[in-house]
Amino acid sequence: MIHQPPAGARDLLPLEVVQKAWINDTLQQVFGQWGYQRIVTSTIERLDTLKAGGAIEDNTVIQLYNNSSEQLGLRPELTASVARAAVTRMTDTSYPQRLCYRANVFRNPPSGHHGRQLEFYQAGVELLFSGGTLADAEILLLVANCLQKLQIPNWYLILGDAGLTRSLLSPFPDGLRQEVRHCLATLDFVELDSLSYPDEELKHRAILLFNLRGKPEDVLSKVGVLSLDETGKHCLNNLKSLIELINHSASYKLPLTLDLSLIQTFDYYTGIIFKAIGQTNNQLQNLGQGGRYDQLLGVYHPQKKSAPGIGFSLNVGALHRCLLSTDVLPKKPPLIDYLVVAKSPESQTEAFKYAQKLRDNNSVRVTLDLGDRNNEEIKNYAQENGIKTIVWIEKGTNSIIENLS
Repeated sequence: MIHQPPAGARDLLPLEVVQKAWINDTLQQVFGQWGYQRIVTSTIERLDTLKAGGAIEDNTVIQLYNNSSEQLGLRPELTASVARAAVTRMTDTSYPQRLCYRANVFRNPPSGHHGRQLEFYQAGVELLFSGGTLADAEILLLVANCLQKLQIPNWYLILGDAGLTRSLLSPFPDGLRQEVRHCLATLDFVELDSLSYPDEELKHRAILLFNLRGKPEDVLSKVGVLSLDETGKHCLNNLKSLIELINHSASYKLPLTLDLSLIQTFDYYTGIIFKAIGQTNNQLQNLGQGGRYDQLLGVYHPQKKSAPGIGFSLNVGALHRCLLSTDVLPKKPPLIDYLVVAKSPESQTEAFKYAQKLRDNNSVRVTLDLGDRNNEEIKNYAQENGIKTIVWIEKGTNSIIENLS
């Protein structure tokens, strides 16, 4: 099957490359406007780095084998790699650190999903060494600005809080807590309802947790009457302050859903977590996700010193699918401005020189005709490919410029 890519991989053809490059360039422009600097980390990392202190499961990582004793893998996400680079290579940088990236990531599909996509393209940011409500608000407003600048139709944010959800789960016994957490993460109400609870009060709490989503004010009022430990109360107060801050700071009302049953796939989040959702052709698209991780940097610090961090990644493929039905994306690859044609073997050198002169003096795209076509075939080729001008190079330095309508 050498004529096909491996299962789960795919090729990107020129128009899709141009469209996704436009998405990436737009995002990088927004990141730059907010003061973020681009970082490029290695595609291959040590397996221990990629596991993020156990927060990322082994079976998620596509592992590599080499002649050394090191266990290596392809990055399944960027946050761990950026965190490693920040605490080991950027110690002289002033804080906070605002870093952004655009890169491909690789993930093993779940068991039984042969052929599921393996390679994804992401663009995102990490705001490191800064905690608190202001940093959380910056990230949420930044992701909203990105979606707005891309002109994504029908998008909204789902906001949760990992710390508050952990507090709400704390009354459950250890084994049952993990089962309830799994049901919340997979939105499996049938399994949640059938779990073995020691009493009806815990079952009622589990069902309440499953349904803790909706308008922020409604969800906050439901949580406000629950019995919370000190950690939970602190998280709840921070969440209220954050929602109030972003509502007053945005130039428009953010489409925000509060969901305290939200649990991310990678388990290194400690504070707010969120997803960006888009809708196209009556289908929901997960456009990206992010959250606060205040213990991850300590995994990579030589002295294991923890430091706050928060960020998000956007799925370029999902953004592209959402924009295909709009007029936003480029409709064609960049057109060729000039086609330079050598009329005879003796004029080939001059054709190369003329083409290079055009490239040097103008911001234009110039290509050379490679022969074996008559004049009519050359003109047909130029018109089919949207080429604006043909330059016919005759023997010596003579040239004829023909503008095509």
